[in-house]
Amino acid sequence: MSDSPGAERRRRRWVTLPEMVAVLGLVIGALTLGLNWSEKRDAAQEKAAASAAAGAAKVRLSLDADLARGGKEIRLSDARHELIDTAVDFPAALRIERQTPATARIDKVWFDRAVLAATDGGADEREGRLPVLVTARYMVGDTPREGHAVVEIIWRTQGRLVGGRSLEIEAVRVRETGGDRKRIDALWTAEMKRQSARA
Repeated sequence: MSDSPGAERRRRRWVTLPEMVAVLGLVIGALTLGLNWSEKRDAAQEKAAASAAAGAAKVRLSLDADLARGGKEIRLSDARHELIDTAVDFPAALRIERQTPATARIDKVWFDRAVLAATDGGADEREGRLPVLVTARYMVGDTPREGHAVVEIIWRTQGRLVGGRSLEIEAVRVRETGGDRKRIDALWTAEMKRQSARA
């Protein structure tokens, strides 16, 4: 017995609906798979970027500066690296030779007279900032590297009954990583303008 034309159309409709559900399921599955793959790829990229940043941080100079010997000396260190040697450059206007100490330090006697001479002629009691450039050679594993940092020495002068003025180091900080002689010269020029305005 053959089906009527209406029954045949209904049967086709019932056959088509499950197929549409199956296709819809495949589409949803493909979208889910694509999203999961995209999230894993993004997570892998983030992990690679974080690893690269951590690697760069391990290689970069991370200089610290602390007062020692009752404020007569500044000790330089890097918690991540062994410092092989250091060199300290002062602003050209002070006419101080480059210092290459046997230990990583900055000694007050290297610069106190030059700063007192540069700030002479005004008030006895002053305070200011002296920028110096530290060049350090250090080890990353078995590889020697070189880095620079601008260290800012905060100083204060005061008058004495005999012998003019004296200079004391109030504090010290690493102002910035990197830098060069031009940078410390520019910072010192700005400091001298500030001193002249206050005199």
